[in-house]
Amino acid sequence: MAATPAYDPPAAPPENAPDTPARHTGTIVAGCLAVCLAQIGLVLPAAINGSMQRALQASGAELTWISDAFLVPAAVLALTFGVVGDLYGRKRLVVGASLLAAVGYLISATSDSAAQLITGQAVSGIGAAALFPASLTMITAVTTTPAARARGLASWTTALSLGALVAPLLSGGIVEHAAFQWAFAVTGILAVATAVAAWLLADESSAPEGRSLDWPGQITIALALLALLYGIIQGPSDGWGSAPVVLSFIGFAVFLAAFVTVENRAAAPMLRLELFRIPAFAASAAMAVIGMFGFLGGAYDLSIRLGVIQHQSPLRAALPFVVIQGITPFIWPVLVRLLHRVGPGPMLVTGFTSLAAAQLWLREVPVHETGLGALLGPLVLNGVGFGLVVAAITAAAVNVVPPGLTGMAGATTSLVRDLGQTLGPAIVGAVALGMAADRITGGLASAGLTPQEHGIASAVLADGGPLALHTADLGPLSGKLAPLTTDALAHGYDTGLLLTAAACAVAAAIALVFVGLRPGASRTAGAKETAA
Repeated sequence: MAATPAYDPPAAPPENAPDTPARHTGTIVAGCLAVCLAQIGLVLPAAINGSMQRALQASGAELTWISDAFLVPAAVLALTFGVVGDLYGRKRLVVGASLLAAVGYLISATSDSAAQLITGQAVSGIGAAALFPASLTMITAVTTTPAARARGLASWTTALSLGALVAPLLSGGIVEHAAFQWAFAVTGILAVATAVAAWLLADESSAPEGRSLDWPGQITIALALLALLYGIIQGPSDGWGSAPVVLSFIGFAVFLAAFVTVENRAAAPMLRLELFRIPAFAASAAMAVIGMFGFLGGAYDLSIRLGVIQHQSPLRAALPFVVIQGITPFIWPVLVRLLHRVGPGPMLVTGFTSLAAAQLWLREVPVHETGLGALLGPLVLNGVGFGLVVAAITAAAVNVVPPGLTGMAGATTSLVRDLGQTLGPAIVGAVALGMAADRITGGLASAGLTPQEHGIASAVLADGGPLALHTADLGPLSGKLAPLTTDALAHGYDTGLLLTAAACAVAAAIALVFVGLRPGASRTAGAKETAA
């Protein structure tokens, strides 16, 4: 869903950018195209998970990796790419990242296996990780007055929201009439067009003074997150006690400890760990991780319900995400005024509570109900809650740190928020698929199957998991299994919604205790940055 870059720009950079006002509009256009492209890639799979799963006969774990392969690099590499842009030029980085994303989309567009699609998603995600921060800083570099910068940032935010809104319609509309690979092919063409536009329209800018790369920190945090995700995603299929899964969790602990060690010793760390010694900031970071896990986990749960369990068409599966994503830009002016009047605390408490209520409401909608009308209430509540959270979450974090650390605090909040979003599909998928597999295994004996049919069903379940069994073409056997697999998957993903709703409720409680409901905090620097 919607994301913003985890990037700490230099506090007062001596920008190396030519003063060419006639080209400033071109730079803003190029930056907006770049962030729109990155956001399209992030949201693209939501409407077509069902089509991808059926075409590739992907297991539940593979389907989760298809989403997380893009999310992981977009989350953990944005800080480093922000520094790369400062050192070597933002225009150069946007052009290169767009072309890299195009290569990834080409890999995905020609995929005939889940492994190839996952590879393509990872390559595209690396490109997006560079596009998010570079597109923003190339705009701020050429907008030197407060009014111009406000207009530039408003354009960038609008493009970000537009990408989230367009992505499900783009992928759903294309796959409604063609193979899912065409959605990635069209996005690849957009990536090439973005690279050309940036090359022709944008001014180059850089701010190398005082910037350096923290490769040890970047490598250790990336390996730690990959190890954690491998254990979570593969646990239900490989077994939680299997050697690879156990070793992955051990690897996570080792790499996380290494990250903390190298960051404490680094001259220019990618994260200032001393921020977490401030209790209110640590609580805000925890709130961001837990709350955004709840939001994106719920969105992933919804995409599986629509596309895989209900077999809805890609375009119909896209419409609920258009509703969710379309609300935030529509109410954004109201959100900015709220931030100034009441501060981030009431907005976060209300937003996370709304998200929790929306997911509990969605859980009560029967799985056989496929009409948009039955989902409209929870979808609108979800969209409003997400808008409230997005508008206030960075302000809540930067309000509690010294003024000199507000940039790093905002970047850290973005990073941990993105990490929470990455964990959403992984944890929800693991819980839902594990419960569904157990329920199917227990129900096969009473499903009225012959011994041969029982053996076939058990083999498909063991090889591909519950999603593969639900969508496999097994002739008359599929009809016999459909009630069982539908019930098991609905039960598993309903449990996933309980988990995500609980996470949002916990985030609301953290906001209530540590941010509070006291109005007036919006006059601090953090709220001013978010409002801008």
